[in-house]
Amino acid sequence: MFFRRIPEHKLRLPSAEEALPGRDTPIASSQTHCLLGTPLHPPFPTKMQQVIFGLGCFWGAERMLWRIPGVYTTAAGYCGGITPNPTYEEVCSGMTGHNEVVLVVFDPEQVSLETLFKHFWESHDPTQGMRQGNDTGTQYRSGIYVSDPAQQMAAEVSKARYADLLQQAGKESVTTEIRRAPAFYYAEDYHQQYLHKNPGGYCSLAGTGICLPPN
Repeated sequence: MFFRRIPEHKLRLPSAEEALPGRDTPIASSQTHCLLGTPLHPPFPTKMQQVIFGLGCFWGAERMLWRIPGVYTTAAGYCGGITPNPTYEEVCSGMTGHNEVVLVVFDPEQVSLETLFKHFWESHDPTQGMRQGNDTGTQYRSGIYVSDPAQQMAAEVSKARYADLLQQAGKESVTTEIRRAPAFYYAEDYHQQYLHKNPGGYCSLAGTGICLPPN
């Protein structure tokens, strides 16, 4: 059997000296969600809240998230790294430090943060470090990037609850990073709502089979 060797640098975050320089100008991207018809860029309605999720390839992740009632808009993008305004190819090189992520703008009167966390945890394996399934590299790591201290606390509590369930099932430790949301860089136009535009496209989402009951 042939095993593809993964370059070592793709399994660790680059230092500031190693990271690609990027650019000052944002990458051209969509302005409107092609399914929901809502804007992808701020300003958003004042009652909306935002959170960013990384759970592997952003194509399937975005589709899962836009289907949740109460989600106002979603956008595929990059965050958590060093390189400003990266391209997809740069992110895939492993030399930006960025994660493939989905920006979620939601109405807290229609969907709770706890519900979003439930979908997040159950839709991927948060114990795999710098990969999801066959997708290997730092851009596939599990992450929650929050907007404020209240979201940070809720995310930490949710993580601890799910980690306990995984441990009881004999799974490994959770490797999900939780931090205040850094700069979010929009992915190229063709990545936005990719699986709506390409219904038969690649989707790698696969959970552990462990459900997170209501708190």
